[in-house]
Amino acid sequence: MPVRSLTQSVLRWPEPTVVLAAVEAWSKRLSAVRPGLMRVGVFGSYGRGTAGVGSDLDLLLIDAAASGPQAQRLLGWPLDELPLCCDALVLTPEEHNALLAGTTRMAAELARDSRWLWQRR
Repeated sequence: MPVRSLTQSVLRWPEPTVVLAAVEAWSKRLSAVRPGLMRVGVFGSYGRGTAGVGSDLDLLLIDAAASGPQAQRLLGWPLDELPLCCDALVLTPEEHNALLAGTTRMAAELARDSRWLWQRR
């Protein structure tokens, strides 16, 4: 979220490098308690490198243990710990592969714009 500067009356939006570093640190921290977490990436403006003031964070979580509807999957992730409002997609590796194999606009955008910030070794 934007934060108010202590010396100015304007809001400052976090720099993309700060946002991406925060996502990477968040991913590493959660991977210790989420063994199913395989990869964490961003897409959209942060994936393309065009993020600026007002950009939201489009997050892609590849979780081998994910199950149930997308809305339920999101409940277990502390997205509020990230520095910006976030739209997240939680997919199993199989769902991710199937999505990328498709011909939808979402498949094309993910294939083009995904930027992986963390991956389980």
